[in-house]
Amino acid sequence: MGKKFGFSFSWKRALGISGAKSKISRGIGIPLTRQGRQRKVGRLMGCLTYVILLTIFIIVFVISIILLLF
Repeated sequence: MGKKFGFSFSWKRALGISGAKSKISRGIGIPLTRQGRQRKVGRLMGCLTYVILLTIFIIVFVISIILLLF
């Protein structure tokens, strides 16, 4: 299908469905689209990776200090 020029009509926007979905999504903090949910999970996994690596580093550091003291 080619490019659309001019006026395009969306019955979902006309009935207010799009606005209601976006308000619900912002209210609960979870995106209602699959792509939005995947993006959110991807962001959390990226943040979680740094937390896990930092935790492992701290555990190894503490164990090495304990081994050096005894």
